[in-house]
Amino acid sequence: MPLKRWLVGDPLKSTQLVHERLSKTIALAILSSNSISSVAYATEEILLVLVLAGTAAIAWSIPVSLAILFLIVALTLSYRQIIYEYPEGGGAYVVARNNLGVQPSLIGAAALMIDYVLTVAVSVAAGIAALTSAVPSLFEYRVALGLAAIIFIIVINLRGVRESGKFFAVPTFFGIGVIGVMVGVGIIQTLFGQADSFSPDHRTAVEELTIFLILRSVAAGCTAVTGMEVVSNSVKAFRPPESKNASATMIWMSLILASLFMGITFLASHGGIQPKTDETIVSQLARITFGSGALYYSIQAGTMLLLILAANSAFAAFPQLASILARDGYMPRQMATFGDRLVFSNGIIVLGIIACFLLVLFHGDTHALIPLYAVGVFISFTLSQTGMVRRWLTKKGPHWQTKLIVNGVGAVTTGGGIIIISSTKFTHGAWIVFLLIILLVFMFRSIRSHYKAVTEQIALTRDHRPPLPRRNVVVIPINGVNQAVIRAVDYARSRPGEIQAVMVDVDAESTARIQIQWAQWGCGVRLSVLPCPYRSVLSSFLDYVEELLKKEPDTWVTVVIPEILPAHWWQGILHNQRALLLKTALLFKERVILTDVPFHLKR
Repeated sequence: MPLKRWLVGDPLKSTQLVHERLSKTIALAILSSNSISSVAYATEEILLVLVLAGTAAIAWSIPVSLAILFLIVALTLSYRQIIYEYPEGGGAYVVARNNLGVQPSLIGAAALMIDYVLTVAVSVAAGIAALTSAVPSLFEYRVALGLAAIIFIIVINLRGVRESGKFFAVPTFFGIGVIGVMVGVGIIQTLFGQADSFSPDHRTAVEELTIFLILRSVAAGCTAVTGMEVVSNSVKAFRPPESKNASATMIWMSLILASLFMGITFLASHGGIQPKTDETIVSQLARITFGSGALYYSIQAGTMLLLILAANSAFAAFPQLASILARDGYMPRQMATFGDRLVFSNGIIVLGIIACFLLVLFHGDTHALIPLYAVGVFISFTLSQTGMVRRWLTKKGPHWQTKLIVNGVGAVTTGGGIIIISSTKFTHGAWIVFLLIILLVFMFRSIRSHYKAVTEQIALTRDHRPPLPRRNVVVIPINGVNQAVIRAVDYARSRPGEIQAVMVDVDAESTARIQIQWAQWGCGVRLSVLPCPYRSVLSSFLDYVEELLKKEPDTWVTVVIPEILPAHWWQGILHNQRALLLKTALLFKERVILTDVPFHLKR
């Protein structure tokens, strides 16, 4: 597989896993980019709601953002406690499983998985929006650009955690840096009265600014806290001491997030910035702060990189969660196995495919995807915080009252967030998330039930005894005499049991010729000819096998199928179609064993 090796790299030994752990700096780039990147669209989502009451209502963005800032602080303190209490990772799923029971844990897992998929779709769509704001001519290609970005991130993640971290660290920090410079310069200009802003004449009066509209703007701005759970879900990815390093990364992530979010909101409110369909808030702020020169394009490039690479945090967290669920029997077992580069390759690929589907379905429109966002993550927030409250009440331990208060505040605030988001976004698409959670939980339970049933059926109990030897009848279906058929006969003769070749008579002249050839080349194996007045070869052979099974109920029937393997893959459609149908029909028959004997054609 030269192409795979070129894209992904050479396989790593299992003993190299410890060397794939992340430093705090690289982890900040990989695991925090999702949360920090939300500053590029969280303020815009708040303004999109407030402006419905008139542009003067933009001033309310500051109180709304302060409420979200309080939520950031509460979640930071709460998740730091989860990091130390559950260093194995898993986040809401593990916390809820250990403290609230199976059903809440599966709801939390489903909510997180939906959030991770939306993280990829929203982040990439927002990143492409930053690009098209700077280069409007690319707007019509936004879906294709988004798909290319997701595929690129998939390939880099398949190369391994450490390598993807090194690759994405520089552009991520560049994006954080240029936005930070813009916010810093913009605040200095504002303090010294040098910043541009719209005059009051350009603002319309506040009309119908209801409590519901304010709550709706809070719900929209809650996208700023999405991704805050990723660090606690991926504690095992850190270098030792894992919990200490993860906690430090969580603090730095929250400080950067809070500073940039409040800075952008302050500048947008002071400048009277209004949302536009063809230009983002960050783009407008960059133009006001630096004009349309090189600095402006640097900020747009940095924002685009930060947003697109924010999807990388989901590619780190989703496979980890899927592997834990798989080990518990709620996801296919393939999700729990490492790929060549010591990453959960199956989880990475599944996440990428679903995100690509969403991007196409919603035409790469950030605002169409946002209403689906934050619902799932707030459900997981609430379950994890409630689980921790239950843990402290049960376990107690040193300073448990303080820890109880911290997680209690987190549970109340995030629970309130669910109510606000659900009530304000339900008709705008949030109902889809609730429906998907129900379907995912049903899927989890179905997979678990299947694995449980399989384990019960294949288990050896005290009633079982080693089986006695059975007679084996080997049947070779043929439609001619050639090297492929004789090769199958040669193999069959090497196995114990009665051997017979079987052909279906659809043409008397051809059958007579084959019988003469078989007498010479058949190696003494008996040839049975089945009558077939209606030319149904497959049906006649299946009836013959069924008669064997009924005649000898304690006998194995081994069907040895000669197969021609062409030198080129595209030639496969010209051969073995009858063999494929035969294998499909016999696969589910009791006491029937299928054996392929390939004959390789030369170029």
